[in-house]
Amino acid sequence: MAKLKKKAEEKISIPIAPMIDVVFLLLIYFMVSSTLEQQEADLSFQLPGSVEQDEPLDIPDEQIIEIREDGQVVVNDYPYDVPDAPRLEELAAMLTRFREASAANKVEAIVTISPSDSVAHAQIVKVMDACSMAGVEAVNFALGDDS
Repeated sequence: MAKLKKKAEEKISIPIAPMIDVVFLLLIYFMVSSTLEQQEADLSFQLPGSVEQDEPLDIPDEQIIEIREDGQVVVNDYPYDVPDAPRLEELAAMLTRFREASAANKVEAIVTISPSDSVAHAQIVKVMDACSMAGVEAVNFALGDDS
């Protein structure tokens, strides 16, 4: 019998040089495509709030609410709500902020209502209700300016 000759086994080898080239290309791609923005830092700060005063300030804390003939309520030449509104909620919100600022300054919040001579009493009552909703207790009345 004849001897069978074994075929020499070929060693399988993986070429490493192209693989290194591919890895470097991927590395360069990800480096270029990544963003170079800085990460947001945590900035610790506090927003200003109301500060309690140790002593009362010597400033007059008085708002004069003018009620015009058509029923429009005006404070510092700024009209609040509409004359037909059942409740003066914008005025009440402003008076609440006014009362809180006065309390922080340790002074009394004073409101003076100055109605026109021909304004309906119902509108004056609405303004008084807004003062009550805001917690303003010192309410004065001034004479109307209709001449």
